[in-house]
Amino acid sequence: MSQLPADQPHAIPPRRLVLVGPPGVGKGTMSALLKERLGLRTLSSGEIFRHEIEMQTDLGRMAKRYIDHGELVPNGVTIEMMSKQLHDPQIKQSGFVLDGFPRTVKQAEALDEVLFELEQGLDKVVSLEVPQEVIVQRLTGRIGCTKCGEIYHSKNKPPKREGVCDRCNSPLFVREDDRPETIRERIRVFWETTAPVIEYYAKTSTLQRVDASHGPENTYAAICS
Repeated sequence: MSQLPADQPHAIPPRRLVLVGPPGVGKGTMSALLKERLGLRTLSSGEIFRHEIEMQTDLGRMAKRYIDHGELVPNGVTIEMMSKQLHDPQIKQSGFVLDGFPRTVKQAEALDEVLFELEQGLDKVVSLEVPQEVIVQRLTGRIGCTKCGEIYHSKNKPPKREGVCDRCNSPLFVREDDRPETIRERIRVFWETTAPVIEYYAKTSTLQRVDASHGPENTYAAICS
């Protein structure tokens, strides 16, 4: 799976990928590169929830209570949301990369059922792996856009203008789930709840473990290889 010219995003058959790993390993960055270079449709549970929160829907208000405390949104709500996305005909044509889903074994089993119904299957489940001390360093100082969800870092990726998003000129803020105490809780929740998903896929031939501690381009090359 090599990088394609920008004008040929669909020169390969649609791919169906899952990125899994604790917060801060680079799932969002890899999703963006796979979308840009391979034409895959990114399905990020976080972005979808942020949209619902911005629109102040019942789903958004419910999700916000959990997200603000570094907790996972309940399985039933998340599964229903992602199932709706996967049934979109455009997703079947383009292929997809799932970012932030599945986060529990129950969600992984539900994903299998949805894909079976759609007569599809996963090509790869990529486990992005980074030492915990690197994760904490990455997330401390992270800044999010209040509108489009773009992520910056005060040291590694600062915005061109302090406090303003480069993409949409909206104000930036430190998300509650990027504060040090919440980061530690998010990592704990991952290892307690989401790590079994890796073991679930380890029983199949779809799991691929990737060292994501050496920068985006090296991580992207490892995924594509």
